[in-house]
Formats: sequence, structure tokens, C-alpha cells
Amino acid sequence: MQVRGVCYDVGREMLGQNWRPDYDPSAVRRDLEIIRSDLHCNAVRLQGRDPERLAEASKTALGLGLGVWFSPELWDHSEEETLEYLAKGADIAQELWEGAPEKVVLSVGSELSLFGYGFVPGENVLERLGYPKLRDVVLSPTHQARFRAFVGRLAETARQRFRGKITYASIPFEQVDWRPLDYVGVDLYRGDPMFDRYPELLRRYTSLDKPFVNMEFGCCTFRGAERLGGRGWEIVDWSTWPPRLRGEHLYDQAAQAKEVATLLRLNDEAGAYGTFVFTFIEPGAGLPPGSDRRALPKLGFDPDLPRYALVKSFYPEDRHGTRYPGVAWEPKESFDAVAQFYGIR
Repeated sequence: MQVRGVCYDVGREMLGQNWRPDYDPSAVRRDLEIIRSDLHCNAVRLQGRDPERLAEASKTALGLGLGVWFSPELWDHSEEETLEYLAKGADIAQELWEGAPEKVVLSVGSELSLFGYGFVPGENVLERLGYPKLRDVVLSPTHQARFRAFVGRLAETARQRFRGKITYASIPFEQVDWRPLDYVGVDLYRGDPMFDRYPELLRRYTSLDKPFVNMEFGCCTFRGAERLGGRGWEIVDWSTWPPRLRGEHLYDQAAQAKEVATLLRLNDEAGAYGTFVFTFIEPGAGLPPGSDRRALPKLGFDPDLPRYALVKSFYPEDRHGTRYPGVAWEPKESFDAVAQFYGIR
């Protein structure tokens, strides 16, 4: 495994809600320092909507010696709007690449069948995820032709502006034409129904003629979350305030750590070129617009239950951790599992 990384959110946006509303460059720098020195990563996948935040965080990461997989994300917008947005992101990535050649990789998109507008019925990503015939639509020849053409346009736009290597972060049942891309990139979790077939799926991608990078994978922090994979967050109904927990779920850091360690091992054994564990921190992911994070401690469940993060955020943020007194979070058992795995490589 050449790329040992973690995803890092600088401000993804869903339904008008920014997941890092209190973005603090000094806190981001401290996080990235810990990611490099204590998590033993040599790369970070920076995800977010604001190009300026992405640029600033990328410069910090590069200054610390980390490789940057630059991942600008514009959700719920048309193809033309997405292409225009990527062009701006590619210009920024090129400036970064010129200062650190071979250290910057550009992701031209992420799970666009779900996060892009118009491929699957639904006005937003949540409606599209809930569409009863989602898989049938994505696998249909009509969708595949349009989708492949769009990824090709994204790759062409990136090549016109960016001289470094590019990839795309797909979901497993998107049939991507990888020819215009440098890396095979897949967000490959291990939930049902492919839980037992996970090694087989990995080999499907590692057997291709380009390096395979698992761009996003992880596990929520409750017992049994490994069977839900990338949809573990659905145990909470975030559509109302306060959010409600669907069913009974036991908070379990050890279960999360075990699954993350297993996923790293399986990816390594299958010959993955790189891995990006999802995700380092999630202080505001999933909260509906207008919600007050200060109310999270008053919920009837631990707000970290549906989180994939390797660290547990504090609410309110004026609390400080024990291991790292200057930050508003505490490492979870999964943090140590990743540090141990990456540290011996």
C-alpha cells in the first residue's frame, strides 16, 4: 500500500447545511499535524464545497509533507454547473501542483449518480437514496451511457487545466470508464448485501490495469454497524428536530475499531494502491438546516452513534480533549487502530 490516508472534511454541504460551520484554519492545521505524526498518514483526501477552504487546507497539508487528494464537491447541481465548478477546482489544484509536483491528485467527482442532479429521480441526495428503483436506474443502459459521457467530460475539463493525475470516486454499481483517469477510485464500504463478498469486490478493482484506491470506507460507532456499511447513519431520522434514533443501538467504539482495522487489512491483502479511511472528524454532519449543535448533548442518544469519525467531537466545542488538550475532540479506539496499521507500513 503506497497511499495511507484519511478523509478530511473542510465543509461539505447538504440541503443548505455546512458540516463545518465553525471552520477554524488553526484547528485544521492542528488536526493535519496529528494526522501526519500520530495517525501515520502520508496523504489526506480533502473534501468540501468552498474552493478557498480546500486551497487553504491543501497548502497546510502540503507544507506538512502530506500528499493531497483534492476533492471539490458540489451536490445537487446540474451537469453544466458541476462542470463549471470543477473547472475552478482544477485551476486551484494546478496552482497547488506547481508548488508540489507529484503530491497533488484531483478527484473530478464523487458518487455523482447519487450526489449529482438529474441522474436518479429526486430533488436532493436523500430523496435519491430513498428512490425504490435506485439500483435499477443506475444499472440501466440509458443511465450508464449518460453517466459515462459525463465522467468523460469531467475528465476532459480537468485535463485542460490540471497537469497532475486525476481520479473519480465511484459507488460500486456505477460502471465507470476508467480509460481517461489515472486511478481506479471507488468508495467501497463492506455493508450488506456484499459483506461476505468484499474480498471478491476488491479483487475486481485491483485486477484492472490501473492502481486501485479505496477513496472512502469506514464504519459507524455502534454494535452491528459493519453490516450497514456506508448507510450506518440511517439509524437516525435527521429530518426532524430533535433527531430521533430508529430502534435500539449500542454505542461501541471497539466494534468500529475492529471493522476499520479489518477493512484496512482486506484492502492491503487485495493489493490496493491506497486507502482513505472515512473520516477523521464529523462535528456537524447530518444536522438539518437551522439546527443548534449545542442541543446535541440533550438528545436521548449519543450523537457519535451514527458517526464514522475517528475522533469524538465535543458539544459545545469549548471543551478540550485529554490526549490532545488543545482540540475539541478525543481520539476513539478506531483512531488507534488506524495509527497502528499505518504505523507499521
